[in-house]
Amino acid sequence: MTLRNFLRTLIFLLTIVGGTLNLRAEKPKDIYMLRLDDEIGSKTWRYTQQALDEARERGSEMVIVHLNTYGGSVVHADSIRTALLNFQRPVVAFVDNNAASAGALIALACDSVYMRGSATMGAVTVVNGTDGQAMPDKYQSYMRAMMRATAESHGKVTDSLGYSHWRRDPLIAEAMVDSRVEVPGLIDSTRVLTFTADEAVKWHYADSKAESIDDILLDLGYDGDVYTISEYRPDWLDHLIGFFTNPAVQAILIMIIIGGIYMELHSPGMGFPSAAAIIAAVLYFLPLYITGIASSWIILLFVLGVMLIILEIFVVPGFGLTGISGISCVCAAIILGLIEHYTFSLSHLNADAVWSSMVIFLAGVVLAVVAIWYLTSSYGPKWVRRHTELMLTQQVKDGYIGVDMTPSRYIGLDGSAVTDMRPAGKVEIDGEILDAVAAQGFIHAGARVKVMQYENAQIYVRVV
Repeated sequence: MTLRNFLRTLIFLLTIVGGTLNLRAEKPKDIYMLRLDDEIGSKTWRYTQQALDEARERGSEMVIVHLNTYGGSVVHADSIRTALLNFQRPVVAFVDNNAASAGALIALACDSVYMRGSATMGAVTVVNGTDGQAMPDKYQSYMRAMMRATAESHGKVTDSLGYSHWRRDPLIAEAMVDSRVEVPGLIDSTRVLTFTADEAVKWHYADSKAESIDDILLDLGYDGDVYTISEYRPDWLDHLIGFFTNPAVQAILIMIIIGGIYMELHSPGMGFPSAAAIIAAVLYFLPLYITGIASSWIILLFVLGVMLIILEIFVVPGFGLTGISGISCVCAAIILGLIEHYTFSLSHLNADAVWSSMVIFLAGVVLAVVAIWYLTSSYGPKWVRRHTELMLTQQVKDGYIGVDMTPSRYIGLDGSAVTDMRPAGKVEIDGEILDAVAAQGFIHAGARVKVMQYENAQIYVRVV
């Protein structure tokens, strides 16, 4: 090989190696984005779990949580908060207009927060889901501690003068929950704190303002040519599970389960009520089991309760321990199924989880009572009532005969007593011998009598 050919070969090899290194250097970094634009609940918690798992599998450099929510369930917001705090990669929140209540807690759990110029964040007071009134201080105290702990998790920073201070002031986090908390220079003790974008940046609860995801990545130092954005897209199964784990839908399913069991107890054989109760139980427990909220033993507890109720109906006479145990097992399974990852230990439970479960269960019970009353009342549809009550009337035209009312035609006619009446005997009226009863005292044979009334298949007479 000549020197010239050697140099050509060397240049060719260096070109290939350099191109390979260049391709590796230009390989785009994966940025994963999760949208939480709905009410915070079991559906958004499931989306968060799946999105973070997928981001780990892809080896994403960073996760961006796109927030536009007015809040929701504290229990599920706490689960999302914990998952974001424990995620190994940086998590950035983009508050696109709203991060209220539970949304503010989720934003506070992220490593960095960017807000659209018109966005707001705060108002984390725990309220009643029915009328929007603030819950007692017991619940506010728990929420204050949760917000304070989330703010403290971001640690402290040292300023240019060497002073150390919280990166996100925990007192400000508490002021978002309780109007009694006062932050000098920011808010007094008359209202709950809600940040605008400028206020959040000034008080270090937001890193900067941004109008788009590209603005955030530019601020974080990402070049537009070296990253790609992958977004979590829930499939049809996720939407279906999210629908059936909605508290309102769960209350309706509980209504069908309880109402179906009750209606089946009052109708012969196995029919539509039992089929409706079985289908509702499957739709209630299956999504909870798939998402990992309900354990298998909770479902077995429900099945055991149903078996005890059936045993009480067909085997054990009367109503006693078997029926009470069955009803207790069914109710316990329905309530415990709503408490995520429930075990026999009560150490991880909080009042919000128990309260939320009880509200959904009681709502289902009330709906069941109303539905049963309507369906079995005179206002209900006949196709339901004919299975639970006697709907037929015995009409004479259909051949049903009660008491023969023919003798009533003798009322007002005169006759004579054929026999002594003490008080019953026989009388002759209009040439016919009839059985009769003296309406008052005894009547001797031959006395003139008059028919006064006809009741209970008897003719009653008295002396003229």
